This record gives sequence, C-alpha cells and structure tokens, in this order.
Amino acid sequence: MKIGGKIREWYKKNKRELPWRDITDPYRVWISEVILQQTRVNQGLAYYLRFIAAFPDVHSLAGAGEDEVLKLWQGLGYYNRARNLHRGAREILSERNGVLPASYEEWLEVKGVGPYTASAIASVCFGEPRAVVDGNVSRVIARMYGLEVAINSSRGEKQVATLAGELMDPGDPGTHNQAMMEFGAMQCIPVSPECRICPVMEECNAFRNGRVDRLPVKLPKKKPVEWYIYYYMMAKGRESILMRRGNGDIWRSLYQFPAVESPVPLSDEELLGPRLREMLKDVPEKKINIQKVSDPIRHQLTHRTIYARFIHLETGQWPRPLPAGWIPILRDHLDDFPVPRLINRYMEVVNF
Repeated sequence: MKIGGKIREWYKKNKRELPWRDITDPYRVWISEVILQQTRVNQGLAYYLRFIAAFPDVHSLAGAGEDEVLKLWQGLGYYNRARNLHRGAREILSERNGVLPASYEEWLEVKGVGPYTASAIASVCFGEPRAVVDGNVSRVIARMYGLEVAINSSRGEKQVATLAGELMDPGDPGTHNQAMMEFGAMQCIPVSPECRICPVMEECNAFRNGRVDRLPVKLPKKKPVEWYIYYYMMAKGRESILMRRGNGDIWRSLYQFPAVESPVPLSDEELLGPRLREMLKDVPEKKINIQKVSDPIRHQLTHRTIYARFIHLETGQWPRPLPAGWIPILRDHLDDFPVPRLINRYMEVVNF
C-alpha cells in the first residue's frame, strides 16, 4: 500500500469525532476551516458550535451586525478571519443571491478565501482533487520526503504543494485531505512523535535517517516588538467609557477603554499626572479618585509582546464635550461589546 493509502487507513481507525466531519455542507465546512486556521481543535470546537448556533446559514451570517460577529469571535484572535467571513457572507448574498459557490475557482472569489480554504471546501463538498496544505500537512511532507528547504519559504511551499498533490487520492480527495491533516495533528506531531507506531515509518526519510527532531526546517520568525498599553477604566456612577478602535491594526472595530500606548514603559507619575489630566481635561482634580493601578499583564501576539496596565478611577463628571470617539456605556452592559482578549481576560477576574 502506498503512503497516502496507509495514512487514510490510519485515519479511519483514529480520527476524532468532530461536528464538521462526514458532512458536505459547504457553509459549515467553510466556517470550520476558517475557525481552525491558527487555532487548535480543542479551542476551536466551542467557537464552532456557538457560531453555527447563532448563524446556521449564510443568510443569518450576512444579516448579522459586525459587532455581533466579533463578539462571538472574542478570544479566538486573528479577527480578520471573522471580518472576512462576515464580508464573504454578504458578498454571497448580494452577488450570488445567497447561493454558495460550488467549485474551487468560485470559492477563491469570496472575500478572505485563499487556496487552503478553497481546496478544503472543494475537496470535501464537491470531490475536486485539490490538496489541502496546512502546517500539519507541511510537517508530514517535510519528514516523509526529507525536505531540507524551509517549508515557510516560497520555494519550500511550492515543493510541499507539489508533493501533497502527488499523494492525493483523486477518488476520495475529501477523506484524503482530512486524513493528512489529522495525521499531522495527532500522529506526526511537532515534538517527540511516536514514530515506532507510525504506519509509514518505513517510508519516512526523517525516521530512517534519525532526523525527525530536525525536520521540518523553518525560517526564523522576527522577534516580537514590545508595546505598552495603559487602559483607563473610568466609572461615573453606573457609567463607564468605551472607544472603538479604528483601522490600522488587528484589533480594529473592537472596543476598549480609553488608552495611552507607547513603545516604552511609562511611569506612574506620567500616567496619573499629565496623561490623566489630558484625558480628563476640564474635570476638577477633586472629582477624580484613583482607586487602583494594576500590575503589568503580558499578552503575546504574533508580532508584538504587549504589556498592559489597567488604571481604575472614579470621576464625578465626564469632560464637556466628550472627547471624540468616547462612548458612555452602562457598566452592566460592558459584556455586550466585543473587546480584545487581553481586556476580556482582565475583566473576567476583576470586579468593575
């Protein structure tokens, strides 16, 4: 039996029971594949179930507001995925009368859908022999064939795609793609895989040559840049203030407390002096009561390491007029607004 056949046999015996398995509904496969990008299955499962419950079809997703979609996505990260799903659903409704694409090429025309997602939908739902290549599949291919080229380089990506296509089973491409991804996720794992029980160890170049722990080769990532954010959690009676982030970063369209951001750490004297006075100009100092300044909280993003502090304060009045972008919110309703996971984590453990 060839390599692909052995991996498919392994899959039949070892695959996890997941709600997007053994279905050919392109909408649900689309949702599952987008959620599982950059996300582990055990984390993405709960989000998938909530998302499908809220938006069971493309019409309900297209008809939702962006805040509603982002709130369901809160904590999953890479928020462009949610924005693109929403925009893609609206495109399908407006340009295709709500009829989902039925081929790889048609899916590539949908906002935010690239070759990976289009291949997954086309193979699983429509039987197109399109190889899906994600991080798990790339690792399997690199070890199986002993690739020395970095799999995250342009040359490496092309080699992996070519070899993945050669392994493809044109008779059942959907099962084949799911088998390859599952094999990488469960058997050919990044660190210390159990090679002695692997069904393709005899064919595996990395195993035969004692190089499993050195493959795949990857280009080093850029070191994350440090960034400092200071959130002012202001209370006036039952009210607080939120702002919606504008364009230009991964958190755009999400809500946050008014904040000061800096590439270097700021002192308490700066935060509670000039910065606070600038934020609450025209509010008498006697009406401002600083209650707490949190310790720094580290939050890791792909390209940034964020250190955040939260400044709790009460004030007897808001500035008049309110600064641009400030939105008075009843504190009981703060949970209705989508916020970055960093803020959500803090609010889960702090009484405000």
